[in-house]
Amino acid sequence: MARPRMPLLSTVKIAEAALKVIDEQGEHAYTLGNVARALNVKTSSLYNHIKSKEELTELVRALVVRPIDSSFFLELPWDQALIEWARSYIHALAAHPNTIKLLATRPVSAPIALYMYEGVVRGFLDAGWPLELTATRITAVESFLVGSAIDMVAPEIMIDTSTLEDEVPLLKKSIELNPTKSLRAETAFEIGINAIAEGLKKELDIIKNSPS
Repeated sequence: MARPRMPLLSTVKIAEAALKVIDEQGEHAYTLGNVARALNVKTSSLYNHIKSKEELTELVRALVVRPIDSSFFLELPWDQALIEWARSYIHALAAHPNTIKLLATRPVSAPIALYMYEGVVRGFLDAGWPLELTATRITAVESFLVGSAIDMVAPEIMIDTSTLEDEVPLLKKSIELNPTKSLRAETAFEIGINAIAEGLKKELDIIKNSPS
């Protein structure tokens, strides 16, 4: 039997299969065995293309973060660029909610992610931020974004007052006055990211106007 002209596997195909397993079955199902089964190959075949599950996870990260766009910092005023970057970030994570915990709790080494962060740091520097302050401010924004992405895909009712509704009437009414779940999450995100951007802008103004 003639050998196939093209290899049956590639790192991209393996990563896409892994992401599909996580998307459809959850993080708990993310094993090399399940990825291999999704590709209809033996687990050992994966090792011809990847060294470990950790390497595969970074390949999955590369797929997830690809839509996150740091080029806004080249085109827009810094605070507006931050908001647009954040929007692309949250929608990228919300598209693959089962990856959030997995990716948020392990070190980042995927080149595409590192280049994206480099663009954000460069945007901060170009705006006048001292380099030593950039990492903590970006981390603060990112912590909000991860939480917002989870909120985007959370159940309709996250605070159930039915067992104590007579004792928490203000909370109950506040929830009832909320918009629909999807609009609520989007509104909460917009309020939060605009407040963060405004707060950081004020901090930057103070830094710029402080005596050297």
